[in-house]
Amino acid sequence: MSANKLPQIVENQREFFKTNQTKSLAFRREQLRKLMALLKDNEVALSEAIKLDFHKSEFDTYTTEFALLYSDIREMLSNLSKWSRPKRVTTNLMNLPGKSTIHREPYGICLVIGAWNYPYQLTLAPAIAAIAAGNTVIIKASELPSHAAKALADLINSNFDPRVIYVAEGGPEVTNLLVDLQMDYIFFTGSVRVGKLIYQAAAQHLTPVTLELGGKSPAIIDKSAQLKTTVKRLVWGKFLNAGQTCIAPDYVYVHRSIYQDFLNELTKQIETNQYSLANSNYVQIINSQHFNRLKALIQVDKVYFGGELDEEKRTISPTILTGIDWNDAIMKEEIFGPLLPVMVYDELDDVIATIQSQPKPLALYLFTQHAAVKRRVMQDLSFGGGSINDTIMHITNSNLPFGGVGNSGIGSYHGEAGFRTFSHEKSVFEKPLWGEPALKFPPYTAAKLNWIKRMINWLN
Repeated sequence: MSANKLPQIVENQREFFKTNQTKSLAFRREQLRKLMALLKDNEVALSEAIKLDFHKSEFDTYTTEFALLYSDIREMLSNLSKWSRPKRVTTNLMNLPGKSTIHREPYGICLVIGAWNYPYQLTLAPAIAAIAAGNTVIIKASELPSHAAKALADLINSNFDPRVIYVAEGGPEVTNLLVDLQMDYIFFTGSVRVGKLIYQAAAQHLTPVTLELGGKSPAIIDKSAQLKTTVKRLVWGKFLNAGQTCIAPDYVYVHRSIYQDFLNELTKQIETNQYSLANSNYVQIINSQHFNRLKALIQVDKVYFGGELDEEKRTISPTILTGIDWNDAIMKEEIFGPLLPVMVYDELDDVIATIQSQPKPLALYLFTQHAAVKRRVMQDLSFGGGSINDTIMHITNSNLPFGGVGNSGIGSYHGEAGFRTFSHEKSVFEKPLWGEPALKFPPYTAAKLNWIKRMINWLN
């Protein structure tokens, strides 16, 4: 369907939402179960499509895309009744007799703008939460993984009523068109630069947004860290998807006392993992533009390990850079690739001060066995989310809201947090037709004001 038909698609969704059909829990469950079945039935075709874009293996596609989506759908189905139920809250003494409740209601048409690095999971996960909350959804799939985008659009658009869910294909011009169509909610996953543009455009209509962005996520390796386990988990988190992960460790600060031992273990672990396309445990850089951007960040004289480039296959081997400081180009932007700068520190205070001077990161990883170090870092540093003695895995716990802070994003989702993101919390106070005090009604007298002041002081 051409872009000029998108306004009609949006209008059709708007009219359908007004019928209140999407507010039915049975209707929501039907859409979620249908999506689950479609994904399961088409795993092979979807995996083949993403392999054409990234050379991504079936193993990686299942573990980083499908497994998380299946978990999301099951959780929504299991908790939909509980999360949708009006919540009774305490009524303050001033409003007694009466009762107060919070009703979660859908916004309406939700625009979900997906990311290219995990084209199924990062696109469908917020859409699943939006559907569960009773909204209709327009999905703008990223055009960079073109085969995955087409496979997703074909699957959704040929099986769902476009008045409920529709996938729009195309480039930035399609995104701009959709944002201008006055959606009821916009959910964007992507870069800080584009996120700011989305935010500005949404402000024209006062459209609420969630922005899942990125930033330079640090890893701090304390001298007490258990090196073998630390490095194994760090290497996995960094080079998963060839570093094209928004919460990948972007750079490392390691204590000087274990610096060389850390580098030795780092190279050993990378060699053990044998990252390559041949054994299907590595992926390509998404396109030539990103390949060349990453290539330009590699300072040959600072390569400690790796640095092999294959422009034809769009691969960059896991690369460790040392002798790096904050004046280097690689420290001026989010890397989003398989390059890992390693810097040394002597005092934790210096690391904390340096990270505090930078935009707040989406993730932070701390490796330590000292409780005091954990308390200090957790208390002093602000970040979206993270892990202690692990990387990436906090995203797999749906009980932990996932989102950024400051420059790394606005809002959160996953599990109940996702359901709440796509729900307006409508506050309702109900009072019986008896027991009305005369104090608040005219005529306003000094005696009445005196009683009100006494009552307020007593209540507080």
